[in-house]
Amino acid sequence: MILVGRIVKGIGGFYYVSTEHGIIECRARGKFRISNIIPIVGDYVDVESQNLKDGFIVNIHDRKNQLVRPPVSNVDQAIITFSIVNPDLNRLQLDKMIILTEVNEINPIICVNKVDLVNEDEYMPIYNIYRKLGYEVIATSKYDNIGINKLKTILKGKTSFFTGPSGVGKSSLINCIHGHERQEIGDLSEKLNRGKHTTRNVELIPIDGGYVLDTPGFTSLNLDIDEKNLKNFYKDFKVFEANCRFNSCLHINEPNCGVKDAVENGLIDKIRYSNYLSLYGELKTNRKRRY
Repeated sequence: MILVGRIVKGIGGFYYVSTEHGIIECRARGKFRISNIIPIVGDYVDVESQNLKDGFIVNIHDRKNQLVRPPVSNVDQAIITFSIVNPDLNRLQLDKMIILTEVNEINPIICVNKVDLVNEDEYMPIYNIYRKLGYEVIATSKYDNIGINKLKTILKGKTSFFTGPSGVGKSSLINCIHGHERQEIGDLSEKLNRGKHTTRNVELIPIDGGYVLDTPGFTSLNLDIDEKNLKNFYKDFKVFEANCRFNSCLHINEPNCGVKDAVENGLIDKIRYSNYLSLYGELKTNRKRRY
């Protein structure tokens, strides 16, 4: 019997595939090793199984995207999480993460956490800057239950992951959403006693028709684009680029630049523009080091 499913967890060469008949423990056919293809969590696959308990992965469907570390595929959205305080929100990191997700064709959702610790007027300016650019922004606090229901709605039916600096409350938000009864994929193979492993592994946790990626963290979302293309990921530049003297304007040193004029006139957030200059310099330096 051939079934279509999705890999939700992998441990030691075993892949746990969610199908319409439940979880099936699978090995990958040898042809994948020969072709140097490794199934990863998030893959949609065809599974051959005789007993609906175990089987073999015989085909991997095309991936719409793929991240390197941790290895995961077919992700819809990133919940880019920053706290407003403890630690303070780092705008440069935020802008970089937004671009990172867009480069990987993943929709960014901006989550400003720990808003219970400050007055509304301390986080609303940042909230409004990114909302006006067309990004989905949500303010959250697990203690006052602020934004938790909205966050659940955003996660519904999507494959999502949380990313952001340490200490901003990502794990707390995930636990708050899942509640305290998150079922481990134990019990998947009583004979091998798998699923009770203490090592943290990449795992898709089902929630409201979608999945949240439970992972130790994203460490290789590298921003690897040509610095000249960076401007294309700044939505706030688009409308003002028509006023630039040169079509190839990078909005840095060129004369008669519509974007720089907009910054001077307060039409583009100055911190956003400053972050653009920093990221441009970083990308340029990295390129020179490679060659």
